[in-house]
Amino acid sequence: MVDTKSRTKLIVLAGALLACTGALAQEAIKIGLILPLTGPFTPTGRQIEAGARLYMQQHGDTVAGRKLQLIVKDDGNVADATKRIAQELIANDKIAILAGFGLTPLALAAAPLSAQAKIPQIVMGAATSVVTEGSPYIARSGMAAPALTVGIAEWAPKNRIKKVVTLVSDYAPGIDIEKAFTEQYTRAGGEVIAQLRVPLANPDFAPFLQRAGDAKPDALFVFVPAGQGSILMKQFSERGLDKTGIKLIGTGDMTDDDILNGIGDVSLGIVTSHHYSAAHPSAMNKAYVAAFKKANPGMRPNFMAMGGYDGMHLIYESLKKTKGATDGDAMIKAMKGMAWESPRGPISIDAETRDIVQNIYVRKVERVGGELYNVEFATYKAIKDPSKTATKK
Repeated sequence: MVDTKSRTKLIVLAGALLACTGALAQEAIKIGLILPLTGPFTPTGRQIEAGARLYMQQHGDTVAGRKLQLIVKDDGNVADATKRIAQELIANDKIAILAGFGLTPLALAAAPLSAQAKIPQIVMGAATSVVTEGSPYIARSGMAAPALTVGIAEWAPKNRIKKVVTLVSDYAPGIDIEKAFTEQYTRAGGEVIAQLRVPLANPDFAPFLQRAGDAKPDALFVFVPAGQGSILMKQFSERGLDKTGIKLIGTGDMTDDDILNGIGDVSLGIVTSHHYSAAHPSAMNKAYVAAFKKANPGMRPNFMAMGGYDGMHLIYESLKKTKGATDGDAMIKAMKGMAWESPRGPISIDAETRDIVQNIYVRKVERVGGELYNVEFATYKAIKDPSKTATKK
C-alpha cells in the first residue's frame, strides 16, 4: 500500500507533469516573416505582410489549440541580412516556421538554414523557378515566374501579334520569363525578333525602347518588377511608340494593382497575363479586397499580398493536419497536394515540386467605376511551372 506521504508526493508529481504538459500545449508557435520593408522593394514587403496579417485577423491566432506569433523582420532586400536574420530567428527566437521572402536571392539565402534545421520555409513572393529546389522544406504560395507567361504567349499569336521584341529585367525571374515566353510563343506560331535585358537597379528604359521601336515588332513583351512598370509605360508613350502601332504586352507585374491608378491612362488597353487581379470577379475576392482595403487604408491588394494571404492558409491548414505539431517533415507532408479555393481562384501545392498550381488569367487594363483595373477575359486552368513540366518530360 502507498502511505499518505508517498501519495502526496505522487499527487504533486502528477500535478507538475500536468502543468508542464499544459504549458507545452500553450507554447506559441513562432513564425519568422522576413521581408524587404526598406529600400526599393518596400511595397513588396508591405503587401506580403498586409496579406499575412489579414489572414490572421480573419481566422484568429490559435490553431489546433496553439497560439501563433508572427515575428516580422526587415532584410532590406539584402541576401546576407536575410541569412543572418534567419539564423537569429532559428537560434534565438526558436521559430518553427520561416516565411516571406520577397525576391529570389533572399529566399535562396535562407534555404540552406531551412534544410539544416528541418524548418518549413513558405516562399510568398520570390518567383524564380529554382526556388523550391533550394530546400526540401520549401513550399511556395506565390507564383513561379515561367507560369505567368502561359496566357499571353498563347493569346498573342491568335490576335495578330506575330513578331515580338522581349524586354526583361536582367535577373533570375526575368531570364526565366524570357525563356518561357519565347518557347511558348514560338511554339504557338510567333517569332521573337530581338531579346533585350535591362539592368535591375535604376533602369533607364529609353535606349532599349529605341532599339525595340527600330525593330518594328507587332508588340513589345515586357517583364519588370512591380513598381518599374510605370516608368516603362510612360517612356513608351513619351517616345511615341504607342502611336506606331506597337502594342505593349507582358506579365502582370507591369500593371501591378498596387500602383495601377497612379500609372494613369498610359496603361489603358495593355494586355497581360497573371495569376491575380483585384478585379477577379468571384464573391470571395470581392470580400477579400473589401477587407484588405478596410485593414490597410490607401492600399489595394496585389499579387504579393495574395502570396502572403495564401501562405498563411497553407501554414494554418498544415498545422491542423499535424494537430499543432511543428515537425518540419510532418508539416511539409501535410502541405503536399493541399488544394483550396483562394480569392485568386482554385489553387494547390504540387505534391512533387511543392510549387503552386493555379489559374493564369489574360487581362486588359480598363477603367471601372472611375478606377483602373486588370479586367480578366480568358482563363488558363491549373497551370504548373512549364519549365519543371518540360524537365520531367
